[in-house]
Amino acid sequence: MPHGAELSLPVLMLIVFASAKLFSEVFERLGLPGLVGEILAGMLIGPSILGWVRPTPILTDLSELGVLFLLFRVGLEVKSSELLKVGGTAFLVATVGVIVPMAMGWGIMRAWGYGQVESIFVGAALVATSVGITAQVLSAKGKLHEKASQIILAAAVIDDVLGLIVLAVVSSVAKGNFQMVDVALTAVLPITFMVVLAKWGSRALRHALPAMESKLQASEGQFHLAIVLLFSLSVMAMYSGIAAIVGAFLAGMSLGEVVGRRVHTLVHGTTELLVPFFLVGIGLKLDISVFKDRSTLVLTAVILLAAVASKLVGCGLGALQEGWREAMKIGFGMVPRGEVGMVVAQIGLAMGAISQNVYGVVVFTALATTVLAPPLLNLAYRQTQPVGD
Repeated sequence: MPHGAELSLPVLMLIVFASAKLFSEVFERLGLPGLVGEILAGMLIGPSILGWVRPTPILTDLSELGVLFLLFRVGLEVKSSELLKVGGTAFLVATVGVIVPMAMGWGIMRAWGYGQVESIFVGAALVATSVGITAQVLSAKGKLHEKASQIILAAAVIDDVLGLIVLAVVSSVAKGNFQMVDVALTAVLPITFMVVLAKWGSRALRHALPAMESKLQASEGQFHLAIVLLFSLSVMAMYSGIAAIVGAFLAGMSLGEVVGRRVHTLVHGTTELLVPFFLVGIGLKLDISVFKDRSTLVLTAVILLAAVASKLVGCGLGALQEGWREAMKIGFGMVPRGEVGMVVAQIGLAMGAISQNVYGVVVFTALATTVLAPPLLNLAYRQTQPVGD
């Protein structure tokens, strides 16, 4: 089988999509989350095992589109009014869920004998939550409207801003030129962007969208406007300093109570096509060679355990007022680090702040938490379901 870079686009899409759906079907029949099967399909066909497909620019692009549409679809199912109601709890969950992982990551690396800056970078990589996987699990289970799910989604959005601030501080410390004013300015724009959209986005579109749609001749005009808004807010989110997926989520949330069911159906179909590329892309990047060195293997296991425990404890403590069962759901929902942890690791490596060895540990941990989150969430939600559900 030739390398992924030599495959034509139809062949590449056939291998990735078919293997993802085959593994998803197998896992669903076994009573396990199908998306874990899709991630493992990426591991199997990727460089770590069979080597049929390698990460390529086109697969990266399809993966990014997949996660954008995933968060857009989730946003369509969420009411901004409901999300704002849990804002106080979500802020507490996000804040404690940043402090605990940061402290644990830094402490473990220092105890292992690593330097101050390298330890801080590892702590920072454990901070931010990647909500794509959690959103997919909750959506598939039809649990998006539960209070715990609302808190998870709101906390993950806040978490992205807090993670941005932590990264700004850590990068400044690594460069030796920490400036409090720069950090404050880094926070202002994304916070303003998120608050304005969450509070007034839906209200503004309820008036603007019908007026714009009435001027269009195309049969799917409302869908076209929705997609333009999706990409517009994704771009605005990027330029304000936060992840594009936050903009996609806020776009969906703004439109959820405005657009008709036809738009929901078309977005769902597009998402079903693209999300497998996001999930397989995670598996393609998993490098199992990190386990060759015994010391690195042990460190990876300890950091991975801390990554799960720190979110369960930190976010769970923030949500304890909701009861321990709800706190457990929220803690597990905030576990996946995904691409967020990888970005921090890449910045640290590019700056020379972390070694290649530590980079491998962080990347594996970020992706392994993504694989672990669905079964953990299944466990948490199953315990609260009535028998026979």
